[in-house]
Amino acid sequence: MTIIRRLLAAGAAVGAFAFAAASAQTPPTSTLEAVKKRGQVICGVNVGLGGFSLADSQGKWSGLDVDMCNAIAAAVLGDATKTKYLPLSAQQRFLALQSGEIDVLLRNSTITLERDAGIGLQYSGVNFYDGQGFMVSKKLGVKALAELNSATICVAQGTTHEFNVASWFRSRNLTFKPVVFESVDVMYEAFFSGRCDAVTQDSSALASALATRGRQTDYMLLPELISKEPLGPFVRRGDDVWNAVVRWSLFAMLEAEERGITTANVDEQLKSTDALVQRLLGVKPGNGKALQLDEKWAYNIIKQVGNYGESYERNVGAGSPLKLARGLNALWTKGGLMYPLPLR
Repeated sequence: MTIIRRLLAAGAAVGAFAFAAASAQTPPTSTLEAVKKRGQVICGVNVGLGGFSLADSQGKWSGLDVDMCNAIAAAVLGDATKTKYLPLSAQQRFLALQSGEIDVLLRNSTITLERDAGIGLQYSGVNFYDGQGFMVSKKLGVKALAELNSATICVAQGTTHEFNVASWFRSRNLTFKPVVFESVDVMYEAFFSGRCDAVTQDSSALASALATRGRQTDYMLLPELISKEPLGPFVRRGDDVWNAVVRWSLFAMLEAEERGITTANVDEQLKSTDALVQRLLGVKPGNGKALQLDEKWAYNIIKQVGNYGESYERNVGAGSPLKLARGLNALWTKGGLMYPLPLR
């Protein structure tokens, strides 16, 4: 062997050793691995939206999106309380996910082509079907959206609502004056103080603003919805294992509702002879292994958080101040769009 060959061989050996050493020190690249190692799921949530993510005076968070975060923790870590909620503005939310500051974005975010395919993110499902609406003072006497021609309309910056409202008015040869706010709270303060004739946001968010501020007597939502606003969790594109965990955690909640499995009866359902129920609850193994989770992952979600219907009712439905009808968010068997894919 020539000297040059010896040197090349030695260099290759050193390089291989260095690579192996570096690989041993490389942190987990999968979010699932990182969450398991950390022992906590970090979720990006709204800074405060009643029914979806809102902290009380003791700092306890609740809401439909918060329940989704808790469900993921129950599935991955076996404990729905092993969560951290990071409040994010509309402008901050996607950057926080892209940078790895959060594990999953659960901030009433509309799923669009650009967001799903153009900024390195991927949606994991729809946990609430919504539409963009408008709220006005009852004193204004407005009954339909077209009557807001030439009106001033409050809108939040960094949302799909800016584009939607401009497109709706322009396509009908109507005009309006947008008043844009970085903060949703400031936007509502301005609206309720009379700075704008109307305010636009997801209809659920408008209902939340009315309920949490106790303004139902003086204000109303107009009947029209001008857009489709499917809301759901986002993860980083390419993080396929983690995406599957988030997606199937949502489907598990929907499947449980469809089969009538609740927090109260899930233990009794462990005795079911239905093969699909056995697979769902981990009595019959397979689903957990496929997701790299414990076989009791779905049982833990249902036992600790509840099925989708339970979450909906206590957060935004009849058992909440919002009292939103299920509508499109009802199960497909009851005229809605909620359709869990087969958990088998």
